Amino acid sequence: MAEEIINRVANSSLITIDLEDFLPTGERVLLDIKQQLWQEIALKEKDFRQYIKETDWSVYQDKYVALTCSVDAIIPTWAYMLLTTAIAPFAKRVVFGDLNYLETLLLEEAINKIDFSEYQDARIVIKGCSNKVISPSIYVKVTEKLQPYVKVIMYGEPCSTVPLWKKPKS
Repeated sequence: MAEEIINRVANSSLITIDLEDFLPTGERVLLDIKQQLWQEIALKEKDFRQYIKETDWSVYQDKYVALTCSVDAIIPTWAYMLLTTAIAPFAKRVVFGDLNYLETLLLEEAINKIDFSEYQDARIVIKGCSNKVISPSIYVKVTEKLQPYVKVIMYGEPCSTVPLWKKPKS
């Protein structure tokens, strides 16, 4: 008679944390102001203010917006601030930077809301394979937040983990 195969991973006390689970849902949009520049080198205040006034900003309703300029140009800081005043009433969040920065910031904000004491004395695997690119800074932050509470921190998948830290025996 064949031996029964036992899934030791499924029966273990490991808790897997998938960082993607903490990402808020919603569309991400990159707004590049390159097209609003004079000869792609400088921003003219009068023209930019006209653009702000004439644009329908409601297209950013409930979206996460990253503001950027994809060319090396002279952009005064107030331009991004003025743009934010137009978009913020509609968007869920407005940031200066690229879409990767936006994702990192959203994930960091979500992680800051987690009560890590819920993981007291747990054995944690921080999932390594993701469908989205997650900044190493987020993995560092989660590790830092977990360490005071958990027994073990590992990285990877439950079937193939890299041990990172084990609580010293007292």
